[in-house]
Order: sequence, then structure tokens, then C-alpha cells
Amino acid sequence: MIPTQNRKVSGVNLQESFDSYRSQLAWESCEFRTKAYLDEIQRRQSLNAFLTVFGDEAVAEARRVDGRIAAGSAGPLAGMVIAVKDVLNMTGKPTTCASKMLASFRSVYDATVIERLRAADAVFIGKTNMDEFAMGSSNENSAFGPVKNPCDESRVPGGSSGGSAAAVAAGLATVSLGSDTGGSIRQPAALCGIFGLKPTYGRVSRYGLVAFASSFDQIGPFAHSARDLASVLQVIAGYDPKDSTSARVPVPDYNAALNGDVRGLRIGLPKEYFSNALDSEIRAAIERAIEMLRKRGAIISEVSLPHTEYTIATYYILATAEASSNLARFDGARYGYRAKQVQNISQMYTKSRSEGFGAEVKRRIMLGTYVLSAGYYDAYYVKAQKVRRLIQKDFLDAFASVDCLLTPTAPSTAFAFGEKMDDPLQMYLSDIYTVSANLAGIPAVSVPGGVDHQNLPIGIQILGKQFDESTILKVADVLGGSNQ
Repeated sequence: MIPTQNRKVSGVNLQESFDSYRSQLAWESCEFRTKAYLDEIQRRQSLNAFLTVFGDEAVAEARRVDGRIAAGSAGPLAGMVIAVKDVLNMTGKPTTCASKMLASFRSVYDATVIERLRAADAVFIGKTNMDEFAMGSSNENSAFGPVKNPCDESRVPGGSSGGSAAAVAAGLATVSLGSDTGGSIRQPAALCGIFGLKPTYGRVSRYGLVAFASSFDQIGPFAHSARDLASVLQVIAGYDPKDSTSARVPVPDYNAALNGDVRGLRIGLPKEYFSNALDSEIRAAIERAIEMLRKRGAIISEVSLPHTEYTIATYYILATAEASSNLARFDGARYGYRAKQVQNISQMYTKSRSEGFGAEVKRRIMLGTYVLSAGYYDAYYVKAQKVRRLIQKDFLDAFASVDCLLTPTAPSTAFAFGEKMDDPLQMYLSDIYTVSANLAGIPAVSVPGGVDHQNLPIGIQILGKQFDESTILKVADVLGGSNQ
């Protein structure tokens, strides 16, 4: 499962550090592999990808996994070293959500995905940096400083799961977990040149995930291959009685779908995603992918998603409304940051939230509170819910004639730090191709699609029918194999 690709981005071989390790270490040993990753994390501290590193604890767990491998009793992910976005609870470990509000908080239980991965003998190496409370598209909103893109450290890695994406892209873990509310797995995967999967809403339990927008959030993996995505999804997918939104849907054998055969597969190209405004290099990368799939026997056709122009507005009304409600619990009274030198409980609430939350989180709370307020609820929130249903119907109509859709993942490659921070609308538009999947609750995956003239990664997105991750992983495996 250790990545073997030898791709160079911006003149840097992302696996160069592992070449020397391969000549020195027994790579079949999980303990040596974990130590190698820890050494690399230390060497690449400038990326700021991790908020917590488990160190000796991870090595000890790797040693125990080696024992189970030797005894023939190891789980399906034995030897896989995993980094975890710091929005997922792990017993006794910090869960900060990259916020001053939770800087000293430690979890008292494991998220369901953590329990399942641990039972499969995965080794956890640390918690990764992110946009505060998963709100952002560049990872510039962390209270602990921005994450840098391993492909070019002057550029953002994408967000909000930027730390998890950077960790895999830089070779600091085999795979990582992120959360995707409007593109927060797929967009950083695209900007860092790796694979990133958002499963169908309800496919993976959200129990133990600190909520941003509860009807949008979904946990998923980053990896260097579709096969690793499939292996992780196989373990974390499935019904969970602790999550009321978890779906009672059978979990297929995802790796079995990765047979390289796309003959007869019907792939749609939403015409609204390919306007003249699309970057010419991203368009060219997608055209290359289309041609390759056509040569492999896939049937390519144009489809329409007529309500695409309303996706950003609909998403930011509904997601911020849910965020406003979810973040109301952080008030300084029960846990988390509490302001000092307050005169009464009202002042404690106000100062704790004003001092504990960062600018972007406060912006979204205020927007969400506004659209839920009396006099505006019907005009904004109710109308957005109606448009969400229309967007969902667009996808149902499209999938009546095709098996999956192919689109750009992001409107540009990785942009420079500070380039969009002063213009929130431009930052929000970074998610223009990804938010629709969350509005519709469908699965989507971003696949590396080559590089632009600056050697920066380009992402290609595949969207599928609800609970049909197998098809999009099959296409991702074919496309990924051609671009590595």
C-alpha cells in the first residue's frame, strides 16, 4: 500500500525521501514504515500539516500490528498508516478543529470510523491541520497557521482538509481521512495531486465527527490510488446505529470493481461545467481523459444540469444556517474556550465566542443566523431548500441516461497564499464544481489529471449515483493509472 508513483511536481519528487528508506529498511515491517513516516513528518515540518503527532504510541501500535501479521491474524488494513483530520474524535487525543475554541479539548470517545479502522489494524500517526471548524477552501483559516502545498510551498493546499491532503501528497502517511461538506476532500486532493473520495451521504457514519453542516458532511479518504480509497471505504462504510442518518444499504466489494473494464460505461459531460470560463489547461486535461476513456470503450455524451448556476448560493445559505445551529453549543459554559474577566453570563457567552472563533467562522455564523431569522427565513432558507430539491432532480434526470458524470474538480490549480482571502466570494467560488454533490447527496471522487504549465496538479472529478461508489472508483482507477 506504500505509494510507488514517481511523479515530479514543481521539480520536486514527492516520493524522493522514500527511495533512500527503501534501500535501508524492511518495508514489509509496519514498525519501520511508521518510523519512516515519522522521520518524514519531522523533515517536512514547514508544511504545518499536523497538529498532533502520536510518535512513540504509533510505533508501539505498529509493532503490535507486526505481531498480528506474523501470527496470521491481522486485519485487512494491517500496515496502513493513517493521518486523521482534527475534526474526528479519538479517545484521549486533542480534537481542536484547528480553533482556539477547542485548543485544550481532548476527546472522550472514538468516532465510528476510528473504531472500524483500528479494528482493521490500521495505525494512526497523528491529527492533521485544517480550516477552522472545516470552514474554508484554502486552509488559511486555521488558528494554528496555514498548511502549505507540498507541490509548491508558496501556494495553498486547498481546504478545509488541507492538512490531510498535504500529508498524503508529501508522503507523511499512506492514506488520510478528511471531511467533505462542499468539496473539502475533493478540492484539496485536486490541488495536491492525489485521489480524494466523498462517499454518498449516509454511506459512512458521521458519529464522532464535529459537525459543520449536518445534512452535507461526509467522511472520506485521501490516497495515492483508487485501490487504497476502495480499501479504506470497505472498512469505514456501512450502517451505524449511533448515527440516525446512516443508511441501511449493503456494502459491496469495492476492490472487485477495479477491473479496468469501462466498455459500455455511459459517462456524461454536464454542459454547464464546460463554459468558456473554464481554464484552458483544465479543459485540455479533461479532454485527454475523455479521449482515453472513449478508446477504452466508454460511451461519452453531453447532459444538462440546468440549476447549476444556483448551487453556490443554495449551498452557502443552507450550510451556514446549519453551521449557525451546530456551533451554538460552543458558548464557554460547558467545554472549550471561556473568556476571562467577564461580569455576567451574557458577557461570558459574547466574549467567549468573539475571542474563540476566527473571522471566517464568525462570518458564516452571522450569515447563517441572518437567513434563519424572522422575516428572512422564508425568503432565503425555505427557498434554498426548494432549489436544493431541484438540483437533486437534475442529477436524477441525468443519471437516467448515464452511469456517471465527468467534470473539473476545481476552477483553477493551487493559488498563492493571500490571493483570495480579501474576497470571500472568490474564495467560495473555489467550490463551484464540488458543492452540487453535497447538495444532492451523491458520491464523488477527484483524480489526478496531470499538471499545468506551472507544474501544478489538475484534478478531474467523477460523480456517481447514490451508493454507487463502485462505478466512480472504477473510472478513477482507470484515469489514475493513465496519469501516474
